[in-house]
Parts: sequence; C-alpha cells; structure tokens
Amino acid sequence: MNKSEGKLLRVLLPAMVLVALIGIWEIYVDSGGVSQFVLPAPHAVATALWNNSALLWSNFKTTAIEVVLGIALALASGFGAAVAMHFSTTLRRALYPLAIGSQAVPFAVLAPTLVFWWGFGIFPKLVIVAVICFFPVLVTTLDALWSVDPDQLKLLKTLDASRWQAFRVAEAPAALPAAISGAKIALAVAVIAAFIAETSTGATVGSATGLGWEIVNDITALQTAREYAAVVVLMVFAVACFYTLALAERRLAPWAHQSRGEVR
Repeated sequence: MNKSEGKLLRVLLPAMVLVALIGIWEIYVDSGGVSQFVLPAPHAVATALWNNSALLWSNFKTTAIEVVLGIALALASGFGAAVAMHFSTTLRRALYPLAIGSQAVPFAVLAPTLVFWWGFGIFPKLVIVAVICFFPVLVTTLDALWSVDPDQLKLLKTLDASRWQAFRVAEAPAALPAAISGAKIALAVAVIAAFIAETSTGATVGSATGLGWEIVNDITALQTAREYAAVVVLMVFAVACFYTLALAERRLAPWAHQSRGEVR
C-alpha cells in the first residue's frame, strides 16, 4: 500500500463507520424504538442544524474562543509548571499533589468566586477550561522530562554544558512533543470543560451565549433536535482541533515523528 492509498484509507474507514452508525440510529428511531423527544433521528438533527445555523454559529463562536484560549492557557501554564517542577524537587513535592487535587474542584460552587475575582467577562470561563485541561499537559511534560536518557545528560555535562544548555539541547526537545500530546488529550475534555464553564458561570454572569448554554436551554424547552445539533457542532470542532494540534506537532517537533519512524 502506497502513501496516498494509506491516507485515503484513514479517511474512508472512519467515514464508513460513521455512516453505518448513523444508519443504525436512523432505523432505530424511525422504527419506534425510542421517542423523538428523547432521541431525535439523524435527519431531524440535520434539519435542525440547517434551520438554526445562524443561532448555532453565533453560540459556537463563543465556545470556540473559550476552548482555543483555554487550551492555549493550559498548554503554556502546564508546560511552564512542568519545567519549574523539573528544575526544583522542592517545588515538585509542594505543588504536584495540589495539581492532582485541582482536578476535583467543584466549579459549580467555585464559579461565583471566580466571577467575584475577575468580573463578568470571559476570563472566569477560560480559567475553568484551563484548570480542567492543565493536568494532562503537566503530567505528559513531566514524564517526558524525567525520561530523557541520563547518559545523554552526562555527556553534555562532561562537555561542560550548563544546566540551562542541557535543558535546551536535550530536555526541551523531549518535552515539547509531550506537551502537545498532553494538549491533544486535554482536547478530549476541553469542549466538556467549556460546557461546564458556560453552565456554571452563565447564570451568575448573565451571559446567555455559548453552545453549552444553548444545550441547557434546548433541554428545558424540549428542543431535542437542536440540542443534538449543538452537540454535533461540538464534536466536529473537537475533531478539527485535535488534528490541528497534530499538524502543529509535526511542524514544531518533527523529530518526534522521525524517532518513531512514522511516514504519513
């Protein structure tokens, strides 16, 4: 199989699975297996997506900003924290347990405090998204820094390299692709984090925008088809962001793919 055939196969396989799942879903609903108020048929979701495209697009822009900026903030803070903990054992022992505990923060309770601190803008939502997505970046980056070949570091030391030079030459190249991989993992929950941020701060802030807010309103109004249409938009956006990060990883850290022997 040549390279172009491999790329085509990677596109066709998930497309075929998706078409099969949609077909099963359509048959199940149309045959009366479940009420349309509980699970709308795919054609009803597609109709709602088309008829409410302007509304969904308006809310999508808000959520997209929250996800993209939140992931960027998580990537910067997670990478920076990992480097700081790698350089300081004391700092790692002091902060790593707190980083683990941050993943159990009840944001619905904390949201009013965030609004009190940072006002009624988008920043409290960004903090929620960043905190939820921060941990995968921190862990993967720390693991990469710890896994650098000790012999390579010893060699650099014998060549009279400074601690910073050793980090720049050996450790940072190992940590960068790991941090991006952590961000890709975080993307799996980033849209959920945005949903949590919008629904937990929306009532307090009074900002009825974002797909999360729209989904909650549609559930209350029994607009199930439009609710699922918003979910479809979130899913497509998450997939697009994932592959954008994968492309960025290949651009920023091509050595990571070369070391794996990947030909794509």
